Amino acid sequence: MGTDTLIKDIYDLLENKKVSKDVNIDFLIHEFGESMKKIMKRQLSDWKPDRRTIRLSNVGKTPLYLWNLMRGTESEKMTPNTLLKFMYGHIIEEMLLFLVKASGHKVTDEQKRCEVAGVIGHMDGRIDGTLMDVKSTSSYSFKKFKDGSLVDNDAFGYIDQLKAYAKSEGDTKIAWLAMDKQNGHLTWLEYDLETTDHPKLKEDIEEKIINLKKAVESDTAPDLCYDSVEDGKSGNEKLSMECSYCQYKKSCWPGLRTFLYYNGPKHLVKVANEPKVQEITR
Repeated sequence: MGTDTLIKDIYDLLENKKVSKDVNIDFLIHEFGESMKKIMKRQLSDWKPDRRTIRLSNVGKTPLYLWNLMRGTESEKMTPNTLLKFMYGHIIEEMLLFLVKASGHKVTDEQKRCEVAGVIGHMDGRIDGTLMDVKSTSSYSFKKFKDGSLVDNDAFGYIDQLKAYAKSEGDTKIAWLAMDKQNGHLTWLEYDLETTDHPKLKEDIEEKIINLKKAVESDTAPDLCYDSVEDGKSGNEKLSMECSYCQYKKSCWPGLRTFLYYNGPKHLVKVANEPKVQEITR
């Protein structure tokens, strides 16, 4: 079996409920249950690991973000709904790996240790030999995996993360199994680092990690990650989409004001015209 039939095989399994004789489904169900127990214990535990370090999982982040992370800069506290979102994201990713195995495909090297330029990480694993990561996404983000445009709009650094694992392993192909968590659609996105002409994929990840380490070890904060953007014709300026999701936005943008619109909060760095909606002051 190969990844070219992966999505079809998972859909067929769900539709027809037929498991191959080569698959020990009882063992896989037990294994999935144990994974769920670990997730719940981890999510509900008082102990949390010290994440103030560069890891291969975050080398796609900006220098300023990691500079703040390494120094323990005060960050926004995650809300209960955000914590819940991360929890079911982990659950979905484990469910997908279970379905991959149940459909007859091979998952290997789960959480294998990788290292590049002294930075450590653990990859999700391989499906049928291809180094990959599993992602649960919004419908909007799912489109980037479906049409392959992730390489042109990778705000969360997914590509550099997998490139780092590939560098450690000596691989030239990287891939993602992604699920639209709203509609249940699946897709498989694969890039070949050896044959590509795209500058994002051709960039030397080891050199980038070395430069990233130098930047975060400096006493001087790196430049802002993104400029503010105009908020329509109001004369106001707001955070870019990338900054709006960052937990350090208040540190980077003193005087930031947040207003609650019908479609969610808007973070303004310049207020020329006072919005006629509620301002969030806490």
